[in-house]
Amino acid sequence: MSLDKGLIELTVGEIAQPVRVDKYVASCRDDVSRSLVADAEITINGKPAKNSSKVSCGDRIVVSYSQECFGEIEGEDLPLHILYEDADLLVVDKAQGMVVHPGAGNLHHTLVNALVFRYGRDFESGDPASSKNADSAADIDEDEAWQLDPLRPGIVHRLDKDTSGTMVIALNRESHRKLAAQFKEHTVSKVYIAICKGFFTNKRGRIQTNLVRDRKDRKKFTICQPPKGKSADTSFVVLRQFEGYALVRISIHTGRTHQIRVHMASIGHPLLGDPIYARPDRTFPQATLMLHSFSLELDHPRDGRRLNFRSPMPQRFKQIIRQL
Repeated sequence: MSLDKGLIELTVGEIAQPVRVDKYVASCRDDVSRSLVADAEITINGKPAKNSSKVSCGDRIVVSYSQECFGEIEGEDLPLHILYEDADLLVVDKAQGMVVHPGAGNLHHTLVNALVFRYGRDFESGDPASSKNADSAADIDEDEAWQLDPLRPGIVHRLDKDTSGTMVIALNRESHRKLAAQFKEHTVSKVYIAICKGFFTNKRGRIQTNLVRDRKDRKKFTICQPPKGKSADTSFVVLRQFEGYALVRISIHTGRTHQIRVHMASIGHPLLGDPIYARPDRTFPQATLMLHSFSLELDHPRDGRRLNFRSPMPQRFKQIIRQL
């Protein structure tokens, strides 16, 4: 792993109204993301500035940044539970605990390491220009189309490390583009199951809020009022109510980071085993995150067939349900 340093110098051209400096720089440079600017040293007209500072026509911007580069991805012979495979796409039941792609602190044993081993270096190749756009996993939503990135070959959406279940991977560039477009346009149906805490007075509901990163804790997100944050839309149905817990089916209509976890916690029903948004549970102190991607429905990138893939309920769910 190495550190890539760079300097960006821009003069703001004609714009209709003042705009955030991170947004302006990202709009001018295809190889730069807003999150990269957010972590950089910025000056506007020679004075230190924040990534949220506004710029106007004629302003001089200097961004001094550094980012970790991970180099060539090493293929690793890791077990994968394959649900479906053809020449264009692969669908897996991702195990809980497996990180999707390499990042700081997770250079090995990721899903991408396993994919590179399985499909070789041709699968690893991406657009070199986009490698500088490799944000941390927590900064990227499914709704933002994933670029062809050497660090994320074939990855068009993601699941958190501790979330298990159905995940699709593109096996060529054309499939990547078409699948990413489906996620961006919200034509993919995504259904999860979760074990939530508490008693639900309403057996079904819909949660529509904006989400924003918590200023006090960068690992967390929180609900907020527009125009701040990004819109998030979640619906749920209680499948079984137990004493103090419930098995819930959850559909997400957007793909925001930690969306389900934040939304369910916001209505007083955090997910059992959630180390960030829930308190340690007295009844199940050893429980891990009880969130599973149950099904994924999408159009085949080559012939347009509507496909539905399902991952069975994991053993960790069955054990807790038996106890309940």
